[in-house]
Amino acid sequence: MTPLAFISQEKFQGFKPGFDRVRVLLEKLDHPERKLKFVHVAGTNGKGSTCACISSILTKAGYKTGLYISPFVICWNERVQIDGQYISDEEFARAVGVVGPVAEAMEDPPSQFELETALALWYFADRGCEFAVMEVGMGGEWDATNVIPAPEAAVLCAIALDHTAVLGATVAEIARVKAGIIKSGSDVVSYGNEPDAEKVIEEVCMSRGCRRFRPDFDSILVRERSLTGVTFDYGALEELTLPLAGAYQPKNAALAIETARVLRGRGWHITDRDIRAGLAAVRWPGRFELLRRDPIFILDGSHNPQGMEATVDSLRTFFPGKKLWFLMGIMADKDVHAVAKLLAPLAAGFAAVEPPNPRAMKPAELASLLAADTGAEAKAFDSIDEGARWVLDKAGKDGVCAALGSLYFSAQVREAVENA
Repeated sequence: MTPLAFISQEKFQGFKPGFDRVRVLLEKLDHPERKLKFVHVAGTNGKGSTCACISSILTKAGYKTGLYISPFVICWNERVQIDGQYISDEEFARAVGVVGPVAEAMEDPPSQFELETALALWYFADRGCEFAVMEVGMGGEWDATNVIPAPEAAVLCAIALDHTAVLGATVAEIARVKAGIIKSGSDVVSYGNEPDAEKVIEEVCMSRGCRRFRPDFDSILVRERSLTGVTFDYGALEELTLPLAGAYQPKNAALAIETARVLRGRGWHITDRDIRAGLAAVRWPGRFELLRRDPIFILDGSHNPQGMEATVDSLRTFFPGKKLWFLMGIMADKDVHAVAKLLAPLAAGFAAVEPPNPRAMKPAELASLLAADTGAEAKAFDSIDEGARWVLDKAGKDGVCAALGSLYFSAQVREAVENA
């Protein structure tokens, strides 16, 4: 049985509330979480990019840094990285060989996400990491990653409505769940976009005696932008290079910069040169990523209204006045109507496909909804390959295509575009 097949077994499936299982698992692994320092990152949008920026800065500062993210874009190994290198298949097998038997022996086995989280923590500690940058899976307060001790910095990215059936019906309710990663002894860095969210974060910080910091987005000055990245100033830090193209990425980078400054204030040696080098070295697939130029094909994992709004802003910035052909796959629990409304002014047409996830909306239903909500042509396809070929053909050599709606189909989209 492969390592991935092992952790994907039926007995590890399903959501289980509480920390009892993951705590037992970590105890039996000799508490690897107590051997690491942490940056813990929650939020609705921008978590992954922010994590990647923070991790890269820490690596350039000379700290051996683990990065734990979800979901993956190309392969599972992306989810567990050290200093920008994915865990190898051999090391993945070794980690499963240590953590797997412990999980199997438990009377109440952990969920797959709990097992993966424990595996990452064990691997980071075993490899002698000093820092671990941990992305919350969903929410915050009851997420398995929140079993870690008080982080050096708790980072709250942009917060919006998403997973409302689980996290809450309002931004304030969702913010309270996500602010659950804030622990006494931590400093807090928050994005500061939603007044209702910020009020909740401020209350939690005060109740737990934590200092709160926010980036100054007004001090961002974009100097040059292309489909392969951006050059910008952030206050006194001039001409920073970030190889991430989305118009929203300088804000995520600013959040990472403020996190680095907070860590510096706590005694960690991180220079402005480290910040500059770290941002320049960031690699983050599937976020406004250019896959092809003839026609242009963009891959972006935006999947909720706030994320899609940022993506639409990027598309308008790079392709003013252009009509685009969209390859769409999305989870059925997302606000598809709101997403369609945002895309309607830009849409020449849609190819609806099904990402490899049991929560995915069926292509026929998605195509019908997109056609009704946008008035554009929308066609359902049985495979991602067929949908990708159709939008490429429709766009022609000088057109623009974009695959949106989910990170879960990123690997298949990439392969389809490469083979088209």
